Amino acid sequence: MAISLMQDSALAALAPALEGATIAPHLANMVGQPLTLQDIRVLRHKPGRRALIAYDVSLADGKTLTLLGKGRSRGADHRTYQLQQQLWHQSFDDGSADGLSVPQPLGILPDFHLWFQAWVPGKITTDCLGQSHSAGLWEQVAAAITKLHQAKIAPAKSHTLEDELRILHERLPAVATDYPHWRDRLTGLLERCTALAATLAPAAPTGIHRDFYPDQVLIADGPKSQRSDHDRLYLLDLDLYCEGDPALDIGNFVAHLTEHSLRTFGHPNGHSAQEAAFVEGACRLNPALDRESIAAYKTLTLVRHIAISHQMPSRQAITPHLIDLCEQRLCR
Repeated sequence: MAISLMQDSALAALAPALEGATIAPHLANMVGQPLTLQDIRVLRHKPGRRALIAYDVSLADGKTLTLLGKGRSRGADHRTYQLQQQLWHQSFDDGSADGLSVPQPLGILPDFHLWFQAWVPGKITTDCLGQSHSAGLWEQVAAAITKLHQAKIAPAKSHTLEDELRILHERLPAVATDYPHWRDRLTGLLERCTALAATLAPAAPTGIHRDFYPDQVLIADGPKSQRSDHDRLYLLDLDLYCEGDPALDIGNFVAHLTEHSLRTFGHPNGHSAQEAAFVEGACRLNPALDRESIAAYKTLTLVRHIAISHQMPSRQAITPHLIDLCEQRLCR
C-alpha cells in the first residue's frame, strides 16, 4: 500500500503545509497580499524524498493563482530556487521575446522545506510525440536548451563523462543479479561504454540541465511568442543543473525519444524525424557541439535505460530490446 504524504516521516516538515489554516498566512506573506486558499492538492509524492503540492488561491485583487510548492526531505532547495530567479531575470521571464521561459519563482518557505513557482497551464512535449507537429516545435525545443547552455550562470557542481560511466557501473549489476543469463552481455556493454567514452574529444563545459527529456519542456496555453507563431515553451525541473558537456543534454533528449518509440511502436525509429529536427536545430544554434559526442551520450543514456526499465514493472518488457539496441550501437 502506498504511503501518504501525511504518513511520510522523512517529509514530516511538509505535513503542516497541508493544513490550510497553517500555510495560508505564509503564502499571503510570500505573494505580498491577502489571499483565500481554495484547495491543496498533492500532485506528486516520492516517499522519503520529495513532493509537489499545488495551492489554488484567490488574491485580494480578484485574480486566481495556483502556487506550486516543491518540497524535499533535505530541506528547501535554495540552490534551484536561486537558479530559477537568476534565469527569470536573464530573459527567461513570461514576456521574453523568443518565447522561451522558466516558470516564475515566487518565494521560499524554509520551515516547510518548500520553494514555490507559478503554475503554467499547458502540456509537456511528450504529449506531442503522437501528433503531427512540424519540425519547428523540435527546433524550438533545441533553442530552449541552447538558451540555457548560454545563460552563463555559474553552476554549484559539475557532472563529467566519468560520472556518467560511474552511474552505469552502479546500476547495471542489479539487472545482472536478477537476470544472471544477461550477466555476460551487460558486462560487455559496460566495457564497450568505457571504451566509447575514451574516444570522445574534451568539450568546453557550460551549465546543463542534466535531466533533459520531453517531460521537461512545457508548451504553454496562451499567447504565442513575439518573434514567431510558436507557442511559449517553459523549461522545467532544473534541480540537477550543473557544469557539463552540452552534448549530454542533446544526447539524453534523443535517447528518451528512441526509448519512447521502442515502448510505443516496438521499434526505435518512430520518432526519428523529431530526433533529427532537434539535433539539427541544436547544432545550428551551437556549432561547437560535437555530433559524435551527442551520439555517444545517446548510447550511454540508452544503456542507463536498461536499468530504468528493469526497475519499472510497466517497462520491463522492453529491457531485452534495449539490450539488443545498445549492443547494436556499441558494436558498430
